Amino acid sequence: MCHQYHKGLKHYADRPDVLVLALPRGGVPVGFEVSTALHVPLDVFLVRKLGVPGHEELAMGAIASGGVRVLNDDVIGSLNLPQNAIDWAAAIEQRELERRERLYRGDRPSPDLKDRIVILIDDGLATGSTMRAAAQAVRQHHPARLVVAVPTAAVETCEEFRSEVDEVICALTPAPFDAVGLWYEEFSQTSDEEVRDLLARAPPVAVHAGGRWERQ
Repeated sequence: MCHQYHKGLKHYADRPDVLVLALPRGGVPVGFEVSTALHVPLDVFLVRKLGVPGHEELAMGAIASGGVRVLNDDVIGSLNLPQNAIDWAAAIEQRELERRERLYRGDRPSPDLKDRIVILIDDGLATGSTMRAAAQAVRQHHPARLVVAVPTAAVETCEEFRSEVDEVICALTPAPFDAVGLWYEEFSQTSDEEVRDLLARAPPVAVHAGGRWERQ
């Protein structure tokens, strides 16, 4: 993990009220490293990009657990996308979001985010639509502090988040940015099996008991 990235998060180490929430799938290996280095719990937060029909690599928004939908009005307006195309893409991604929720978490309940310090992690920020959906959804659970931390990001996207969350850590902000994968030595696809394995190996999620957070 980038030394600068680790240094920016070290003040959250060994705190039972801190929870790392990684965005599957690519954010989970990064989140596992952070969780292990800081000795804090790891869980996942499900978000799905909404790709433009026929050009799925182009994000027109994202959805997250809890029914949150974030749309990129610039993309939608420039392409004059109809509402039914947006709803169609959202319905497909909602099914995948629910499948992954069952696959990764099983019968384990979603963690309690109220009054916690939540560190949202992904492998990087390009347009930021996926992370923006996650941040808005997490806010609905009233965390004590919301932090967005990524190894690499487009500088303008990183700056935009400074007004949306309590703290932003972007270790590398190269220009031109172009794509997240360009700034990794290895950027292979993370599998569902890897996600489940990393979650099983991470420090357990703490629970609130007797007025304080305690590790299970």
